[in-house]
Amino acid sequence: MLLMTRRDTLKAGAVGLGALAARGAAAEPTRVVTDHLGRRVTLPLRIDRVVVADIYPFASVAAIFLGGCGKLAGMSPVSMSAARHGILSRIYPDILKVRTDFMTGDTVNVEVLLRLRPQVVFANASNPKTLAELEAAHIPVIAVSATKWNYSVIKTFDEWVMLLSQVFPEDSGAKAKAVHGYSASVVSRIRSRVSRIPQPKRPKTLFLFQYGKDRIVTSGSHFFGQYWCDAVGARNVASSIRAQNQNAVITMEQVYAWDPDLIFITNFTPAEPQDLYRNAYHDWKPVKAVREKQVFKMPLGTYRTFTPSADTPVTILWLAKCAYPTLFSDINIEREAENYYSKLFGIHLSEAEIRLIFDPGRGTGTALKLAR
Repeated sequence: MLLMTRRDTLKAGAVGLGALAARGAAAEPTRVVTDHLGRRVTLPLRIDRVVVADIYPFASVAAIFLGGCGKLAGMSPVSMSAARHGILSRIYPDILKVRTDFMTGDTVNVEVLLRLRPQVVFANASNPKTLAELEAAHIPVIAVSATKWNYSVIKTFDEWVMLLSQVFPEDSGAKAKAVHGYSASVVSRIRSRVSRIPQPKRPKTLFLFQYGKDRIVTSGSHFFGQYWCDAVGARNVASSIRAQNQNAVITMEQVYAWDPDLIFITNFTPAEPQDLYRNAYHDWKPVKAVREKQVFKMPLGTYRTFTPSADTPVTILWLAKCAYPTLFSDINIEREAENYYSKLFGIHLSEAEIRLIFDPGRGTGTALKLAR
């Protein structure tokens, strides 16, 4: 009697898929794409089915780049949550039909993934286990990094679009050039205005990545908050904390000692500015930013804007305007968002959709982990 374990069955199916792919590759032209780990990945010339696994913000960037979700066969539940609560599901309603059941938490179920028949999977460059499992199943997998460029949100977004231009070269890199040009212009506009501000006069800024009764997490120097502060001429009060990513757990005693001028709350927590004003969980009255009502909820556009996303160039302008309202009083952030999406991606946002970006509401927050 021949007995096969579930793993044996999966392996056999993967090998069979790989053999079919190999025969198909011999019959159709292929090309090679270099991913963020320097791996050379062979892909079919025409790609119609993609899956974005554990690099959560990338699914929204791919949808915006492709002008829809027709080629998106699968995305993580974390990505779907942001799409459902943000503007992505309003721009592309069919994205709510994209499969998410191949992932549980950070774990990819390769057997379920195979049923989606992806021609390529985008996966987190920081998760070698998932990369190895997908390669073993003979699925073309492209490693995407969120940390390779020292948490530079602008640079990371640019590199993601450049990678998509390799995978989908139909526009000859036009979108990548447009994104890079717009991003560079925004950074230059901000830098020209804030560069002469002396360090002592730059606002002390605290990011609340997660906030609750038992846990307060900020951004130290090794997370996106440090880049945002540097980019808009603010001072990250937690810059001395070396913890990576979302591991910078702090106490209220540290917050009191820092006494930040500004507080930004991300969409990775349900917390709202009103929670701090009302002393939810902790006493915030001694903190200057709370006393002066300088607590802001970050926008929720196509994804949670603390991370790299298609919203990044608009987010940096929004942060600069929050930090220096007088210096950037001429910037109408809603019109900036409207023009950006229209000119670069052909997306015409309604007034309601624009308002939703900058006033996302409590229900949009999530305590889910950020992709590594």
